[in-house]
Amino acid sequence: MKKLILLVCLLVASVAARAQFEKGKWVVNPSLTGLELSHDTGTDKTSFGLEVKGGAFLIDNVALLVNGAAKWNENGADIYSLGVGGRYYFSKVGVFLGANVNVDRYDWENLDDTKFSFGMEAGYAFFLSRTVTIEPAAYWNVNGDRSKFGVKVGFGLYF
Repeated sequence: MKKLILLVCLLVASVAARAQFEKGKWVVNPSLTGLELSHDTGTDKTSFGLEVKGGAFLIDNVALLVNGAAKWNENGADIYSLGVGGRYYFSKVGVFLGANVNVDRYDWENLDDTKFSFGMEAGYAFFLSRTVTIEPAAYWNVNGDRSKFGVKVGFGLYF
């Protein structure tokens, strides 16, 4: 019974926080990617990374984002990314879908490469307070010769 009451309270808090997805609001979203749960189809290795997104809501429920990321892989290839993207928040309760386009810089020990990639994500913005969220998400990123899928956990700050 206590769990049910807690769940109802959390859902009410999420609905009450809907004003954070309105036009003119700002969002900053640092996150840990991979958490040793991502998998790269090209290298067949796991990775760990950090990612930061930030942007503004252009219209209600739609945010334009700029993102930067750094990922470190078991095979010695480091990946640094810069990109732009967007998110759409459904029903003003925190469920979101996002997409982005990135320029990725691959640094191997004896070879460097730069590629464009396309990414998608789906997640949930779980409000801890009026302006702070925990945002678990699943993501998929693909470039010309490999794709990567995984999970990430981030914090959202809504102003």
